[in-house]
Amino acid sequence: MTPRNLSAKTLRPMEARLVSELPRQVGWQFEPKWYGFRCLAFKRSGKTDLRAKSGKALTRFFPEIAQALEAIPAKRFVLDGELLIPRANLLSFDALQMRLHPAQSRIEKISRETPALLMCFDMLENTAGENLLPQPLTQRRKELEALFGAFHKQTRLRLSPYSCSYSQALAWLRKTGQRALDGVIAKPLDEPYQPGKRAMMKVKCLRTADCVVGGFRYATGSNLVGSLLLGLYNDKGKLDHVGFTSGIADADRKALTKKLEALRGGEGFTGDAPGGPSRWSTERSAEWVALKPKFVAEVQYDHVTGERFRHGTRFLRCRPDKAPKQCDFDQLAPAPRPPSVIQRALRPV
Repeated sequence: MTPRNLSAKTLRPMEARLVSELPRQVGWQFEPKWYGFRCLAFKRSGKTDLRAKSGKALTRFFPEIAQALEAIPAKRFVLDGELLIPRANLLSFDALQMRLHPAQSRIEKISRETPALLMCFDMLENTAGENLLPQPLTQRRKELEALFGAFHKQTRLRLSPYSCSYSQALAWLRKTGQRALDGVIAKPLDEPYQPGKRAMMKVKCLRTADCVVGGFRYATGSNLVGSLLLGLYNDKGKLDHVGFTSGIADADRKALTKKLEALRGGEGFTGDAPGGPSRWSTERSAEWVALKPKFVAEVQYDHVTGERFRHGTRFLRCRPDKAPKQCDFDQLAPAPRPPSVIQRALRPV
């Protein structure tokens, strides 16, 4: 039985599974996959509670969004959306991460300097307190648009565009990557909202890069490689750490470990190096083996943020034909310009 009242402490957003192609058959709604923080926005008795996908409270980190939602006359509702910070028609994940700061004075300062948006794409409870989870997406979207009509003048809130056209979804997909869109989401039109389940589909435009392996980590409790530490040469000729790859097939680990151990004894990264002080660091983050810069690996990635791969990459193959000095930042393609419908969605109303 579906509960009437949705709890901010227990409700989790519906998620998407990664697929290689978008569905071609009818019955699907396509939306941009936004490059931000997923957020469920609860309003109860006029007060807002913002929650991350993990359930972590986000309200104190995004005061301008809470204020915008509290300015809406309705006293209650639950929205599903994405927190975004646009910069020059692109989206800055770095700026979002800077919001997760312990000092409230710092949060208030940067919220004024780089205000966020809440891009709304689903409604889970309406203003009458009705639980919309059992309703199909078509009905939930209708309720969302009705509410949005009442607060379209709020500058920090947006209604996400959508399309049921496969060709339109492909056009969006071609514009994804780096600091534009994160991909395209496909949602079943006639299905209920399924919290915590991968009931949607997502497609990303994946790219490849050749990187120097400046070091590696052993897998936990093993004498075989667990992950590769990747580097690219900067314009000063220094090797900067840009991320890692952990997608290594078990069948490849033994031979790969042998090749890596033969290169031990190098200085590793001569520019930015891993394991430095950070609020994300762990004790294990410093446990890596430095290598001579002779091993080149081709990896697959989706996004680059602040000259680093945002997510872990996937190891594709060794590149003995590629000179390490050829592995520089120039090979990372510039961010594509988002399509006009996306630019319009990000503009002030």
